[in-house]
Amino acid sequence: MKKKLIASVMTLALSLTALAGCGSTDDNEGASSGDKYKVYLITMDQMDQHWVTVDGGAKKAADELGNVEYTWLAPDVKDDAKQIESINNAVAGGADAIMLAANGPDAVTAALKEAEEAGVKIVYVDSPADFPAVATLATDNEAAGKTAGEEMKKALEANGVTSGKIGIVNVNAATASTVAREKGFRAAFEGTSFEILETQYGDGDAARSKDIAANYITQGVVGIFGANEGSTVGAGNAIKEAGGEVVGVGFDKSDTILELIKSGELLATMAQNPDVMGYEGMKVAVKALKGEAIEKTSVDTGVSVINKDSIK
Repeated sequence: MKKKLIASVMTLALSLTALAGCGSTDDNEGASSGDKYKVYLITMDQMDQHWVTVDGGAKKAADELGNVEYTWLAPDVKDDAKQIESINNAVAGGADAIMLAANGPDAVTAALKEAEEAGVKIVYVDSPADFPAVATLATDNEAAGKTAGEEMKKALEANGVTSGKIGIVNVNAATASTVAREKGFRAAFEGTSFEILETQYGDGDAARSKDIAANYITQGVVGIFGANEGSTVGAGNAIKEAGGEVVGVGFDKSDTILELIKSGELLATMAQNPDVMGYEGMKVAVKALKGEAIEKTSVDTGVSVINKDSIK
């Protein structure tokens, strides 16, 4: 009886040791042992073609890497609460990394802190939040905004216009990328006789931005700047309805914006490289998950001026 009891105890001990060993293996394996990394892209919304292109770049990199389970998760409209919900859903879904285009610098920081505490790597694409991340891949927005202003100023002066009012249609007062664009745009007109009116915000919605631009036109502006895709489309459509006498310059590249440039309602747009943001952002996220060093933590993904002459 005593031997049977000893044998039973030893068997139980061995079983517990085996179970403990299995638990230890699970803790140390994960994606590095051959499973896929779960990487989520969370953008400001799903409306703009810009975000579709970021998604395309991320998807291409994920396909090339072959060890990524990739998901694009984004609110239907720009909304801080909805973006926070997207971050929380990604963490609950087992995200290893999140590529994020933040609506604003502060609204999502608490959600990002929770994500980091859960072991999630953060990579910013297009627009960062005020929270540490592995890297940020974005346009030098202030420099690009200044280029937009210089393009408008050059066109106005070529038409003999050296003074007048200029309107700005922006997304909101919090989104870091578009705030920087506005800052650069305003800098281009410092020391001139042009008057930059108070900025109006349309949340990147083309219809609301059109109404804002139409109101600027009734105030007699000589130029309107759109700070993102929706703002630019709205401005271009308002200029079109008013007869095209106002110089419009915008940001981002979409089929609608290109048509407005072709037809003369918009002078030019600052075309970013959202595919590069998505593609390189995915590569950086996976490098971080593999524990590899990230050489550059701030990457300028570039911008180019598109006008009628450059459209084929």
